[in-house]
Amino acid sequence: MLEKLFHLKQSGTDIKTESIAGITTFLTLSYIIFVQPAVLGAAGMDQGSVFVATCVSAAIGCLLMAFLANYPIALAPAMGHNFYFSYIVVLTLGYTWQVALGAVFVAGVLFILLSAVGLREALVNNIPGCMNNGIPVGIGLLIALVGLEWSGIVINHPVTYVTLGDLTSTPTALSLFGLMVISCLIALRFRGAILAGFILTTILGLYFGIVEYKGIFSTPPSLDPTLFKLEIPNIFAYPNLITVIIIFFFLDLFDSIGTLIGVTQQAGIMKDDKLPKAKECLLSDAVATSAGAALGTSSVTAYIESAAGISVGGKTGLTAVVVALLMILALFFSPLVEMVGSGYKISDQVTLYPVIAPALIIVGAFMFKSITRIDWNDYTEAIPAFLTIIMMPLSFSITEGISFGLISYVFLKLITGKGKTVHWLIYTFALLFILRYIFISN
Repeated sequence: MLEKLFHLKQSGTDIKTESIAGITTFLTLSYIIFVQPAVLGAAGMDQGSVFVATCVSAAIGCLLMAFLANYPIALAPAMGHNFYFSYIVVLTLGYTWQVALGAVFVAGVLFILLSAVGLREALVNNIPGCMNNGIPVGIGLLIALVGLEWSGIVINHPVTYVTLGDLTSTPTALSLFGLMVISCLIALRFRGAILAGFILTTILGLYFGIVEYKGIFSTPPSLDPTLFKLEIPNIFAYPNLITVIIIFFFLDLFDSIGTLIGVTQQAGIMKDDKLPKAKECLLSDAVATSAGAALGTSSVTAYIESAAGISVGGKTGLTAVVVALLMILALFFSPLVEMVGSGYKISDQVTLYPVIAPALIIVGAFMFKSITRIDWNDYTEAIPAFLTIIMMPLSFSITEGISFGLISYVFLKLITGKGKTVHWLIYTFALLFILRYIFISN
């Protein structure tokens, strides 16, 4: 049955490899299960209910991706979107979390409509080649930066913004141990290197008291406090909500596109800068976003951490099915999942994730492969690629990297007389990004 559903032999994989890939992806992104309730809890939402909504919406998205596209890509509520939801829409603009969920739902419905007519698919398949190759590298740098920060290897600095952390501190030393273990196993061609790194780092963390044992089983919290509590926003009474919906729309559109391009490039799925089944991929996160809003969580999108599972051999939708099953199991094993994905608080402002961080650094390295395919001798290609790459980690946003890349690409093609080679959709979105910076950037 699994062979018929996912074409494992044709893809050069098997159930064991896909299972390890799914477990690896899940462990790498499992932090969202615990971060999401804390972030949305700041907006007044019930944290237990958000925890359940996060797991269920992620499972829905993963299953849609598995059966519609047969790709090893996991979905979950997006980091960044959740902070915009709580700290801007609710705490700054003053809307209720119910209205904010309604705005997410409307954005999700718009995505479904655009996916149905193929507009999002057309955008994915007409992104310039230099950006197709630059986006995975930029995402890799962003992932690696998160890993370096979460390990304590890189910390903030009041003058230079970033600097080297205290490598002798126990949690940072634990991350360095995990990084060394995973690197050595990868160099030795061990297929389950990242998963083995998780296990060994967790055991060592338990020994030194960095990882806290919290039990194995628990009863899932009630979903009732957020289930179907969204309020469809009245944009006529509150015109500013149009801006909120547009921003949710932009964030989800370009985060999902950037992530899909990045991870499918790494997996070898993209062919001639085209993504087969792009429509199905984008429809999956659109439906998951609307479902997540109905359950009680912010926008759901494809996760860059899927690259971790792909790096250990994940090639089909069975990887995503394993992630979905683990998301549901997490409802009953939340103490165990929290043990691996939990943070170690070293101050009121800083929390480290010493078990997860090494995997993110390694995945960042994996995603550098496509940089060799950029034509660095053609500056109308090289500069947009460079801006795409560098802006993602420095702005901490996939969307901003794509924005700078598209705008510079269009500008340079126009002034060099190559404007006719640019697809009209690229012109359209470059203009929309410029208008976004002028009118609604703040």
